[in-house]
Amino acid sequence: MLKIITRFIFFKILGWKVKGAFPADLKKYVLIVAPHTSWVDFPIAILINYATDLRANFVGKAPLFKPPFGFIFRGLGGAPVDRSKNTNMVDSIVTIYNARDRFILGISPEGTRKKVETWRSGFYYISKGANVPILSAALDFENKTLIIKDEQFFTTKDKDADMAHLQLFFKGVKGKVPEYS
Repeated sequence: MLKIITRFIFFKILGWKVKGAFPADLKKYVLIVAPHTSWVDFPIAILINYATDLRANFVGKAPLFKPPFGFIFRGLGGAPVDRSKNTNMVDSIVTIYNARDRFILGISPEGTRKKVETWRSGFYYISKGANVPILSAALDFENKTLIIKDEQFFTTKDKDADMAHLQLFFKGVKGKVPEYS
């Protein structure tokens, strides 16, 4: 029932389209989604998650997952990360990958909703540490299209070249706030 409702909202009411498809047989990967320019991106991502049967996850501060609302964040695919100690975020997420049979981390490479010249590298090191591929999806608000790249990208020893390759896919895509794209 949830899939029917989210599909109706995403496709009929909001008028979005999907170009490409998420791999159904791949159980672990890092999904970078960009451009991230508005708070609206998260609810759109939740709709995409259910409307496409993606079943992606996200990470958040551990206190978000405590009562009374923790069950909501877990139900939406959230995984708590303890940031209260001097823990390394990348290592914490790699540990989650190693502990689960299935984990698809949806993450914004920009790390903020503002315009950035350089992406954050956490997603890259998570992929490398967990030995999982990176997949890319663009939120093209200008054309109301989710564009899914049909490529599993594995990191190499050349981080700069890898980042340049990954960023090419998003060139020219306009987010909700175009000037931040």
